[in-house]
Amino acid sequence: MAGHSKWANIQHRKAAVDKKRAKRWTRILREVTVSARLGGGDPDANPRLRSAMDDAKSDNVPNDTIDRAIKKGTGELEGASYDEITYEGYGPGGVAIIVETMTDNKNRTVAELRHLFSRFGGSLGETNSVAWMFDRRGLFELEPGAMDEEEAMELALEIGVDDLDTEGDAIELYTSFEDYAGVREELERREIPMATKKLAMVPQSNVEVGGEEASQALALLDALEDYDDSQNVWANLTVDEESLAGEAG
Repeated sequence: MAGHSKWANIQHRKAAVDKKRAKRWTRILREVTVSARLGGGDPDANPRLRSAMDDAKSDNVPNDTIDRAIKKGTGELEGASYDEITYEGYGPGGVAIIVETMTDNKNRTVAELRHLFSRFGGSLGETNSVAWMFDRRGLFELEPGAMDEEEAMELALEIGVDDLDTEGDAIELYTSFEDYAGVREELERREIPMATKKLAMVPQSNVEVGGEEASQALALLDALEDYDDSQNVWANLTVDEESLAGEAG
């Protein structure tokens, strides 16, 4: 029985990993399709498509799958037509939230997002209700152990990074929107391992939330991340870990 239980746990973990990978691939391929529709199917003439293709290849998406996504975008193959729509709202404790989506049914998406916000104690807002609290910046998160803090500071000075964060579990580099593509190319040229490389909505300041409100806010963000039409979810949340631990106790 113990062996059966262990196998069941392995199968469960594998299913969870496969589900996460499938969701990542769906989001990456949507980006490939939309990029090709907006800027054409030639990655040399379409930087956004080139970036999306790089993301797909780094996540081991098969080349033929990438090619089909491009052809759907250029109209060579039939496929759903996705619209990029950004939604904004507030979570528990006044946390500002931005949800970037790609959807083939705007009415469905807004209704389902409104339901999710309401279910977890938040509210969907109007356009620019919270976007003004964020800046669009390039974000590069280095793989753990890629380099130490001193090496990261030296790198940041060499390649013109705007900001450097070494306080979390991983070293993060930030650039302006305009410098993102150039810095990305330079990091890739140097073969520096990166866990994340994307344009992010970075909050100008954070809201600290604790206790039950923090639990609700985290549950809302998890639900928004899991939502099928979501591409990215951004928030200005900082969790008061002590109050959260106290609530759990």
